[in-house]
Amino acid sequence: MDNTPISDALVMRATASAFDAQRGKLPVPGDPHRSPDAVAVARQISELGKLITDLGDEVLFRAADQDQAPHTPRVITSFATVVEPAGEAASALGAVAHQLAFLNQTQSLHDQPDARDAREAAVRVMEDALATADAALRDGANSLHAASATVSPPSVRLQAARSRSTTATPAPGPPPPDVTTSVASPSARIARGR
Repeated sequence: MDNTPISDALVMRATASAFDAQRGKLPVPGDPHRSPDAVAVARQISELGKLITDLGDEVLFRAADQDQAPHTPRVITSFATVVEPAGEAASALGAVAHQLAFLNQTQSLHDQPDARDAREAAVRVMEDALATADAALRDGANSLHAASATVSPPSVRLQAARSRSTTATPAPGPPPPDVTTSVASPSARIARGR
């Protein structure tokens, strides 16, 4: 296992991209191209389960490694932390699947007032669950992106590309102080020594 800061940061960024990809697959109520569909939701729950397994494997492999690098505990913590939002998103999609099944079962009763109210409530529950899944996946991706930057800061080219992006991440901090200006002149060192 390659456990250099760069390789670990790349795995973290790739996993953050997997969170973003799952977020992009979320159904959107009212959108004819992305409306909630029971099969698509079930498939996404399965994919999130695989993502959780992958996160667990990342934690396990690093925790079991007898020759851990100094940055490894931060990587383990970062992967372990995002299991929760991945699980939260899967759970929220489970609620969506439940509501879709209810809507399917009560389709023939849509003219009855009580059923109509229950069906409207199911749609609201589904919308709230989708919003929860969206927020959880966004939080997971953002957490991994931020953590990867602490393990191995992105390249200057990537930072420049992000600064030009419409969804730019915060600009990098000020450059390090110029070494030539921070070194005291010989006369200043002599004066302080007296």
